[in-house]
Amino acid sequence: MAKKKAFALRINEEMLKAIEKWAADEFRSTNGQIEWMLMQSLKNAKRAPKKRTDDTQQTPD
Repeated sequence: MAKKKAFALRINEEMLKAIEKWAADEFRSTNGQIEWMLMQSLKNAKRAPKKRTDDTQQTPD
């Protein structure tokens, strides 16, 4: 699993309410919904991060 990094996000109150509602409808946390939305946008723009293979995740002995 990829390492996650925390950062502050300033967002319009009405937009946040809409995202919270959407998240609840999808049984996700607000944070999970925002991550999902961002990933969908990256995929649509063909800019999604490349998936790593098991070989690249292992550390050398």
